[in-house]
Amino acid sequence: MSELVDCLNLELEIRKHELAGEKIRTVYFGGGTPSLLSRIQLEAILSSVKTNFHCELEEVTLEANPDDLMPTRLEEWKALGIDRLSLGIQSFQPEILHFYNRSHSADQALKALEISRKAGFEKFSIDLIYGFPHSDHSLWRRDLQLALEQDPGHISAYSLTVEPKTALGNWTKKGKFIPAEEDFVAEQLEWLQEETQRAGYVQYEISNFGKPGKWALHNTNYWRGVPYLGIGPSAHSFDGKSRGANLASNAKYLAALGSGNLVYEIEEDTPGDRANELILTSLRTVWGLDLEVFAEKFGIWLKEEKKREIRKFEQAGWLIQEGNTLSLTPSGMLLADSIAAELFV
Repeated sequence: MSELVDCLNLELEIRKHELAGEKIRTVYFGGGTPSLLSRIQLEAILSSVKTNFHCELEEVTLEANPDDLMPTRLEEWKALGIDRLSLGIQSFQPEILHFYNRSHSADQALKALEISRKAGFEKFSIDLIYGFPHSDHSLWRRDLQLALEQDPGHISAYSLTVEPKTALGNWTKKGKFIPAEEDFVAEQLEWLQEETQRAGYVQYEISNFGKPGKWALHNTNYWRGVPYLGIGPSAHSFDGKSRGANLASNAKYLAALGSGNLVYEIEEDTPGDRANELILTSLRTVWGLDLEVFAEKFGIWLKEEKKREIRKFEQAGWLIQEGNTLSLTPSGMLLADSIAAELFV
């Protein structure tokens, strides 16, 4: 672990000019299990960020599992300036946690916020997964009810997806696991939308729900296209124009940096790729797609170019056009990918 931390700090120094002129307002420790890093290691990384970049930090987030939350560790994180915890709860149901092979218990999941609040934390993001196949929606409704009772202020909820070349993918291929039907999953998302809205949350992005003043700043910056720098194996970056990714393999990442070689490769996107990405990401958010900004960037007046498609989605109740902004309705968010695909240039 110490070798990896040394390489992270080295990469920060090597790439310090990539965000020249940008003020660093958020830092996010995520991917893997950053909560296993020691106080000294976390402090070294934060110190390297502050040394190499112009920082005016407004939020520092750390991903953690509920079973990592010990009073001493929480106090150390708070003292370092970490002020938001992203908790990978996933579910409060023992049978679902067992299926996901999670190391924490349902009781630890329930007590996660209580323990953190005692240590002085006030900002949280909790992760939940819906779409687990069951005879009815009782498990998901119980999960969501318990989550809202904890009043975290921010919930990130993702549907259970089956990826090929994973254990779940292999089980599905062999018939050992049968994913839920699309309609079943859509009903759970609709329930999520209704219950979070009733509790005062705003769905500011398809998978992210926050109370006013409690939205995750790093998330909102990402979805609004603010440039960011990703450090470490598999990390992605965006400089405002192009995207890229680091080597995925830990071993190759360490070997490359140890030899003084670059670990970052820029993705070769066409203008069309970038235009379509902006359509897709913007429509996922509460801010929607600004057609004037889109026209300035790509020279395409989408309101005319896709007039027929826009009208069709408006009539279906999936899309709203206010001035020069296109936004999805709650029901439209259920079909975001397919709607965006029809608007692609």
